[in-house]
Amino acid sequence: MFCLVRAARFPGVQAHFGLGADKLAIRWAVPDHPWVTEGAAVRIAMTVAEPAGELGTAGTVARVEREDEEHAEVVERGTSVIHSDLRAGANVAGAVRLKANVGLSFQGMNLVGEGFRLSPEEVTAYGYDLAALPPVVRPYKNARDVTQGGPPRYVIDFYGLTAEQAAELYPRLYQHVLVNVKPERDQNNRDSRRRNWWLFGEPVGKLRHAAQALPRIILTPKTAAHRIFISESTVLLPDCKNYVVCIADSLALGILSSSAHVTWATAAGGWLGVGNDSTYNNKDCFDPFPFPTPTESQAAQIRDLGERLDAHRKARQAAHPELTLTGMYNVLAKLRANEPLNDKERAIHERGLVSILREIHDALDDAVLDAYGWPRDLDDEGILERLVALNRERAEEEKRGLVRWLRPDYQRALAGEPEPEPEALPLPGLDAGAGTPGAGPSEPTKWPATLSDRIAAVRAVIDGSADAHEAESVARRFKAARRADVSDILDSLAA
Repeated sequence: MFCLVRAARFPGVQAHFGLGADKLAIRWAVPDHPWVTEGAAVRIAMTVAEPAGELGTAGTVARVEREDEEHAEVVERGTSVIHSDLRAGANVAGAVRLKANVGLSFQGMNLVGEGFRLSPEEVTAYGYDLAALPPVVRPYKNARDVTQGGPPRYVIDFYGLTAEQAAELYPRLYQHVLVNVKPERDQNNRDSRRRNWWLFGEPVGKLRHAAQALPRIILTPKTAAHRIFISESTVLLPDCKNYVVCIADSLALGILSSSAHVTWATAAGGWLGVGNDSTYNNKDCFDPFPFPTPTESQAAQIRDLGERLDAHRKARQAAHPELTLTGMYNVLAKLRANEPLNDKERAIHERGLVSILREIHDALDDAVLDAYGWPRDLDDEGILERLVALNRERAEEEKRGLVRWLRPDYQRALAGEPEPEPEALPLPGLDAGAGTPGAGPSEPTKWPATLSDRIAAVRAVIDGSADAHEAESVARRFKAARRADVSDILDSLAA
């Protein structure tokens, strides 16, 4: 039997034991325990494991008392499986990255040199108008700027230029980098950073390529008390403490801002710091997340709510520059918990119109769950279980060649893939023409508007065959058909 104490919560505990997932059984785990040592408050994970056998009990920190005295009460609850992220229930850590999402989310730029930064006063001192900046001076935001606000920031970005070109075209800015960046870079251990001293340490060319044709991108802080997504112009350069989603459509902003994705991201990404703030990354939070496939009307509703959410927050902050997203969402959390507000929070509530913010978020949550075809009263664990199952379904679809691209043209070109042929679904009974049995599947047809026509269409797909039919497979025979609607019709026909 093995015992392990770790200073943070990370997926993949099997790697610490040197055993594969099929050879290790985690018998007992406390994934998030307060710990005080030599005056430093940290959080640890404790696990007990042994070579594969009967699985054991997961522990959770239910209540913390006198944390500064290293005391916490642990309440155990039985479970059949403890997953590699030390969670029971839905196996979020077992979700796989989906091809449909890859190539759209990235960590922001890592400057590796404070000398790239410019204050507004420095920009104007170099003779530039803040309203008409040259292409190598870009507005810039780190995670704190997103959540807490602050004065405008700018950076010198010579990406795509040689040192000689930068010196010739922008001599004053080049000299600024020469004086303020190069001495530090000359001491850098990486040869590439010493040689390319006038460029960011991590310029993230893939992010730039994905964003270059878009009017805006979506930002979320890597670490934050509240998982918030905002829309920003692609003129802005995001710092490495932000993650970026290169999709301009407010439909994506609405889905990412909903309880479905926030619940998923909180479980998949883990936590950091004494405040247990959630952390976000593309590999675990974005790439495996199965987006819904809404109807046109559902997509329009989510898109409208995403735009309203973004516009509401920006309008309130423009009217009251002292308002921060953290402050507004702290008040929102209290409203949802039915906790009383103090004077400062009441002022934030009034200036930020936080009850309206809550109304938009509630409507967005309902709209996204409707797009999945799921009940609106699901708790967090219910959402996670369904998302894990849907991730598994989508992964199987992708093995068969059906990829639900989020940006089809861009992603197919990126992958070097031609326009796909209609998926060959294992459904007998219809051919590509008149519907005679046995000739193979047809291209998806329009989903009828009325219930009676839908029943007739579903029956036409399955009629004449004794084989069982899954709702997901039947739904794919129609354009914009929801799995839940098809499932209901199949149940009725079976009855």
